[in-house]
Amino acid sequence: MIFDSDLLSNLSIKKKRLLARVISIVESGNETSIEILKKLYNKTGKAFRIGITGPPGAGKSTITNQITKHFLSLGKTVAIIAVDPTSPFSGGALLGDRVRMNDIGMLDNVYIRSIATRGSLGGLSQKAIDIADVLDAAEFDYIIFETVGVGQSELDIAKIAHTTIVTLVPESGDAIQAMKAGLMEIADLFVINKCDRPESSKAVSSLQSSLHLRYFSNLDWQPPILKTSAISNIGIAELVKSIEDHRKFCANNESYLKSRIEYTKERIITIVSELVKKEIFTDSLAISNYTLEEVINGNLSPYILAEQILKNYKYNFINNNNSNNPIN
Repeated sequence: MIFDSDLLSNLSIKKKRLLARVISIVESGNETSIEILKKLYNKTGKAFRIGITGPPGAGKSTITNQITKHFLSLGKTVAIIAVDPTSPFSGGALLGDRVRMNDIGMLDNVYIRSIATRGSLGGLSQKAIDIADVLDAAEFDYIIFETVGVGQSELDIAKIAHTTIVTLVPESGDAIQAMKAGLMEIADLFVINKCDRPESSKAVSSLQSSLHLRYFSNLDWQPPILKTSAISNIGIAELVKSIEDHRKFCANNESYLKSRIEYTKERIITIVSELVKKEIFTDSLAISNYTLEEVINGNLSPYILAEQILKNYKYNFINNNNSNNPIN
């Protein structure tokens, strides 16, 4: 499929159909999608990316709603990537965030895209990152990732977001003490949502105690703990201010810049891995039913089979290159 590159120069919030079309192509992962991402990349880097994560029922969608409205009141444009889990059985996803954010979905300066995790354990698929690049190139001011609320495996978000918000509820008070370090350490901001509930003060105290044990006092940025009642728009202005405070902090912080370098390196490795995997398994005979049966019956180690596939790929790669570039 050949895509008209001239259309890419017209990407904007004002052309939602074109935006949706380009994103759909990028999601497909075919050669056209790669060409699009190559051409768009020099237009990225302006949007500020916010990640919102936390357990189910913490009010992530409502918080996303409210901070989006706040940004809109400042004349900004907002794109939302709402990630829902992929069913391990059907391969489908509910994509319910689009329904929960229906009141902002039709606004002119908002674009919402619901996608599935596609089995990514970190709560984000590689395609979510690629879609963010498309939205960045379309000159959105803010891109918000609202990730799957499945617990402590959602650590990918910290790598791609400039500011990561971990959302909890008052009933999380006792559970906070049992949290793994990973989820605690990815947060740039903590939000105790539904703060009108009786347990909110206990949850804040429990979180403060946990942070005191986990964080060293010489850290450049101490994650603030904010109390909100998103459904009543309480504490949202303070949350937005903290996001902007963290944005200013990131602008000139050396350790933050180093983390972006590490993320970029990881992303390149992931892209290379995907390209090589596609190249190897283009041949449907790379794994035959016979060799699979041999593995299942215990006659062949899956590691030996993997090594054989890699050797075959290298052999074919070298031979193809030699035939295409004969030595005179």
